[in-house]
Amino acid sequence: MSLLPRSALATLVLATACSSASPSAISHSTASPSTVTPLATPHPAVSPSAAGHTIPALLNASDLYAADRPGQLSSEASHALSLVYVPDSADGTVHVIDPTTFKVVRVSKVGLVPHHVTPSYDLRTLWVDNTTGNSLTPIDPRTGRFGTPVPVDDPYNLYFTADGRHAVVVAERLQRLDFRDPHTMALQHSLHVPCSGVDHADFSADGTHALFSCEFSGQMLWIDMVHQRVERTLTLPRQGSQRPKPQDVKISPDGKVFYVADEDSNGVFLLDAHTLKVLSFLPTGLGAHGLYVSRDSKDLFITNRKGASVSVLSFTSRKIRAIWPVPNSSPDMGGVSADGKVLWLSGRYSREVYAIRTSDGHLLARIPVGGQPHGLCVWPQPGRYSLGHTGVLR
Repeated sequence: MSLLPRSALATLVLATACSSASPSAISHSTASPSTVTPLATPHPAVSPSAAGHTIPALLNASDLYAADRPGQLSSEASHALSLVYVPDSADGTVHVIDPTTFKVVRVSKVGLVPHHVTPSYDLRTLWVDNTTGNSLTPIDPRTGRFGTPVPVDDPYNLYFTADGRHAVVVAERLQRLDFRDPHTMALQHSLHVPCSGVDHADFSADGTHALFSCEFSGQMLWIDMVHQRVERTLTLPRQGSQRPKPQDVKISPDGKVFYVADEDSNGVFLLDAHTLKVLSFLPTGLGAHGLYVSRDSKDLFITNRKGASVSVLSFTSRKIRAIWPVPNSSPDMGGVSADGKVLWLSGRYSREVYAIRTSDGHLLARIPVGGQPHGLCVWPQPGRYSLGHTGVLR
């Protein structure tokens, strides 16, 4: 039996013929494919920002994720093959998984130490962030074909400004944010950052600013993304004897609170999105790391990398409403399926990928994928445009 629908399989086989990598197959149980439909409006409306730039207007001012509802694929994303791309930092490959069969259908060689797979702003390209390889490998999501790597300094992570004018390469080792052309990746401006370990971010409700985490110095940076400058640096408070080690960042649907996962504090900080004041700290589990919003904007899924679990936080109550154990695991980075029914996560130190049912936390599959899987990307995803990482869409 084919792993993909016949038309998709033919396309992927053709793409594979252009690669030197060899595919592998892994047997697991099957699940029903997702049903997705294009958005009625292929391009988002835009509105002026204070600086004269244009940023897409919100569909719903009280819900930043209103465009991310199940099945609301853009015209571009609706033509993409339904696949899960898993970068392996240990061996410089990307494992490609069919989400309907839970089987690896391809393994493709990329650059050294790939950490994340990032959708481009216009959703036409997926970029593999090859950190030590100093390159970005493009993937055509319509065919699954891997292209020629583009030279880029130290791309640990990748974001895009809300107006779509700039790609922002997070050069963690070099302590820089490199603003680049979003298509060619030509360097436009390098911004030195006054912290150590800059890596993850999310944007303000109006898209003009971004809050970046600095894991090695326990700090957060408030960046003016329009004028490309650091406005504020704040140090997170200690929880007990441990110095904070902030990781992923996510803004609440109403745009009022930033949630910051902290691996060494074992929970999430809640910061006022306007004043950046720390409102509270909420314990979630050992090694809190990745943050993912449910497709109905009601819950935040928090991966506890050292605690072998996923915590489910209610945005309404700002409390943990459930904890899903994932035995013998290290859940890390990932994303939610287009229909919202499956949370896909890499097992950073367990050499596998997890597919978890979002209705009750039931583990659907554990898929072996190599040495050190990290920032996997589920594609396609709903939304009008991408702000980066493994799928921060609006």
